Amino acid sequence: QVQLVESGGGLVQAGGSLRLSCAASGNFFGINVMEWYRQAPGEQRELVATITSGGSTAYLDSAKGRFTISRDNAKNTMYLQMNSLKPEDTAVYSCYAEVTTAAMRSLAYWGRGTQVTVTS
Repeated sequence: QVQLVESGGGLVQAGGSLRLSCAASGNFFGINVMEWYRQAPGEQRELVATITSGGSTAYLDSAKGRFTISRDNAKNTMYLQMNSLKPEDTAVYSCYAEVTTAAMRSLAYWGRGTQVTVTS
């Protein structure tokens, strides 16, 4: 069993910053791609940022230049540094990971999410 737990969400004024974390725990061989998604009320979930096991990254256009995704493989943790936050960034942010289990199967897992609220 693998668990992903997000932390770091909260309430911040426009222009402020937050740093989200996603920690993976459980019995697994390794973590492949990790991603941050977000979903605002009444909206579809969207992919915000991706990071591969090798450190390659990709971003939602509206996040480029403001958000930075990173990971610490030794800690099995992924981060999302969010700067210059805007009210439209308000959403529940969830992490996603593709994990190679101890049985050498590739499985996908989701965290429960953390709320980010940006006030104007």
